[in-house]
Parts: sequence; structure tokens; C-alpha cells
Amino acid sequence: MVLIHIVTTFLLGAGLFFTFVGSIGLLRFPDFYTRLHATGKCDTLGAGLIILGLLIYHFFYYPETPLVPAKLIFLILFIFIANPTATHALMKAAYQMGIKPWRLGEERE
Repeated sequence: MVLIHIVTTFLLGAGLFFTFVGSIGLLRFPDFYTRLHATGKCDTLGAGLIILGLLIYHFFYYPETPLVPAKLIFLILFIFIANPTATHALMKAAYQMGIKPWRLGEERE
């Protein structure tokens, strides 16, 4: 059972790390496209790792309720499909609206 705690803690910590790095990218990157790229990637991976850690913890400590791990698996699948699709749609809409990407050597906004 100690191994389950270690794996769960590692997954939760890694998920929090990626979510935090995405937040820093949101604040530090120069334009809309790079900010959205950082948050889209890190948010998807961070949420996936956090939910995977919760899934493993619940599966081993509460095996009498198999519906919760099934819901968590569907939630992971939904996040891994919906987040990149939404990021792509936002970037495409911004490009069609005329928001220009930042180029090296230009002033930051």
C-alpha cells in the first residue's frame, strides 16, 4: 500500500507541476498564440495526471465502488479530446479575426 501512496503522490505532484508551469507560460509568453499553446498543453497533461492519480487511489482503496473509476476514465478521455480541440478552434478563430502572431524582434504587447 505504500507503493500506491508513492505513485499517487507522484502523479498528483506531476499534475500540479504541469498546471503551474502552464500558468507561468500564460503570464510570461509574448502573444495570444504562445500563451494558448502553453496553457493548452500543460492544462491537458496536468489535469490528466491529477485525475489518473485520483483513479489509482480510488481503485485500490475503494474497490467496492467501480463506477467512480469508470467515470474518471471517461473524464480523462474527454479532457484529452476536448482540450486540444478547443485550443485549436480558439487559435484558428483568432487567426481568422486578424490577430497577428508575435515575431522575433517585435515589441511585446
